[in-house]
Amino acid sequence: MRDDILLIDKPAGWTSFDVVAKIRSQIRADYRARGEKPTKRQLRVGHAGTLDPFATGLLVILLGDACKRAGEFLKLDKSYEATIVLGATSTTGDPEGEIVADSEWKIEDSKDIQPSSNSYLPNADDIAAALSGLTGEITQIPPVYSAIKIGGERAYKLARAGKSVDMPPRQVTIHSLELLSYSYPELHIRTHVSSGTYIRTLAEDIGRALGIGAYTCELRRTQIGDYSVVDAVAVDLYRSSDSQA
Repeated sequence: MRDDILLIDKPAGWTSFDVVAKIRSQIRADYRARGEKPTKRQLRVGHAGTLDPFATGLLVILLGDACKRAGEFLKLDKSYEATIVLGATSTTGDPEGEIVADSEWKIEDSKDIQPSSNSYLPNADDIAAALSGLTGEITQIPPVYSAIKIGGERAYKLARAGKSVDMPPRQVTIHSLELLSYSYPELHIRTHVSSGTYIRTLAEDIGRALGIGAYTCELRRTQIGDYSVVDAVAVDLYRSSDSQA
């Protein structure tokens, strides 16, 4: 931690709010163990950029007056590693949604997708061309299942209520998009992107460029600006007593 900025390596299955609540609870418990009562400022905990529950990796936690700096972090570039499943789509763009096989592909289960006899299997050159075509400044339509506010309401809440959601497109920059490995149906990438980029949407765009469906099955954020997940700690290892006196 430095300047009331804490780097957490978020585990899969936790929401960003779960991490905030856990740290706030730990701060309260540490003060009580010393026979003290924390002030509202000392219990002020926020985060600088949500991670989806299925995702892991760097979550920047802000403590006390540092919460006022959240906007600074939201503008920073970010880096991710992601595993993309080809040949199928998800209603949410991730493994938490309903997985549906592409019309030209058949699916045994979400991890065992095979091409139908008349379908073309993307090769390494196809993958390279798709990634190259999505590098640079591009237009994205954010996923409906996101925390973006539409008319004052979170988009994902509207979607879960069965309401139609019109997501406005946005310009984002894909600074780099690197292939780490490919063995159909899984594609493993590393990418460095501008603020506001959705990797779930990028995965779907890759699928469209290849002419098949795609969704993100694993996602790990490794960098936010100059902050790296290498320097982060597991949320269960966080102890506030040395820094919140």
